[in-house]
Amino acid sequence: MDSSLKKQLAVDAAKIRLAIIEGTFHAKSGHPGGSLSITETVAYLYRCALKVDPKNPHWADRDRLVLSKGHTAPALYGALSLHGFFPESEIARLRKPDSFLQGHPDMQKTPGVDMSTGSLGQGVSAAAGMALAGKLDNKDYHVYAILGDGEIEEGQVWEAAMFASAKGLDNLTLFIDNNNLQIDGCLEEVNSPYPIKEKFEAFGFTVFEADGHDFDSIDQAVTAARAVSGKPTAIVLKTVKGHGVSFMENQVGWHGKATNAEEYEVAMAELKAALKACEEA
Repeated sequence: MDSSLKKQLAVDAAKIRLAIIEGTFHAKSGHPGGSLSITETVAYLYRCALKVDPKNPHWADRDRLVLSKGHTAPALYGALSLHGFFPESEIARLRKPDSFLQGHPDMQKTPGVDMSTGSLGQGVSAAAGMALAGKLDNKDYHVYAILGDGEIEEGQVWEAAMFASAKGLDNLTLFIDNNNLQIDGCLEEVNSPYPIKEKFEAFGFTVFEADGHDFDSIDQAVTAARAVSGKPTAIVLKTVKGHGVSFMENQVGWHGKATNAEEYEVAMAELKAALKACEEA
């Protein structure tokens, strides 16, 4: 990946992080921790991988993205606004009664959202169905889904994985956001899904691992996944919950709460400084 593209991706990620904190602060609720851990992945997908058209969000031949961990919608909304699906000003209206940006993605109301999600474990089934439909319709679109590592404790994930393998859905790629924290604590304390890579391999996937905060690493994994034929793929992303905001990093308490006014000012100052550094690099 050349330096100019990496710079643009870093700028994108910084802007998405600002949107996450901005939206959840004004909503006085939301899930910043897991949104911040998938920021680089979402930035990469919309800048480098997804074949989409903001002017035609329902384009039949577009690639699909299912945010199975739907509570991290603030990251998705940040990317969608950045790429012109709706005005940036909508971010501050997150979770307002008359807003189309609710706490979980709504495909009926939000431009660019391919699947309504929220009940964990269900998004991967929808993604597998989309991938199968693409095969049956002889379409060349690719389907991506982002799952939480706590989410893969859900049995439905493994039913869908078994189905995807049985149908040879090589147009399906799953991202597992492995930040090692879920709402009640670290994975090992709740219900360990480890070893993640070996489990997906046992279900017939070709699996890659990547540093979820390094664009070269993400790019290498996505490129390798797209080259796989005959099997679905998964990319296990090693990430840090709350990444980019110092007092949120690796703190389980930031799974599902918004900043107060003082915390908001600290977070925004950090993120604006990070954005400036990216732009001047």
